[in-house]
Amino acid sequence: MASREERKQKVVTVLNTARSMELQAIHQYMNQHYNLDNLDYGELARNIKLIAIDEMRHAEMFAERIKELGGEPTSDLAGGVEKAQSVDAIFPFDAKAEDDAIDAYNRFLAVCLENGDSITAKLFETIIDEEQKHLNYFDNVNEHLGKLGAAYLARIAGTSASTGPASKGFVLGGGE
Repeated sequence: MASREERKQKVVTVLNTARSMELQAIHQYMNQHYNLDNLDYGELARNIKLIAIDEMRHAEMFAERIKELGGEPTSDLAGGVEKAQSVDAIFPFDAKAEDDAIDAYNRFLAVCLENGDSITAKLFETIIDEEQKHLNYFDNVNEHLGKLGAAYLARIAGTSASTGPASKGFVLGGGE
């Protein structure tokens, strides 16, 4: 049987893999957000930005758990960013990325349970639920694009990309 330290390391490894996937998703989704906003599809841009913010939270949750287990959170991206995607390409691309993440996170959850870490397993369960919501959104938009095409995009053209008041950040928020 593996030592407690070896079991912890296996969990840290899957957490860092998941974190690198989240970091890549953040970069991908923010790139898409900027492109959709430039194309004046504000509603789509706004929702992808909000999903990117969810991914930022996930990356931080993974980092915090890695630190609790005595590991070093990665800052590496799992892959590159696909740039200049057409509107029609974004949503099936993102749905596949979310589906792949759900599949990987379910496998990582099993690693956690196999190594006696129910706390990290619960973390993966929570994040899997959120990734499923992202997948459902991307599938829904893709279905609308497939059925309605230009009419769907015309309805969205000119909508606001605003996600509300901007965060003041650390300095302006009174952190220093």
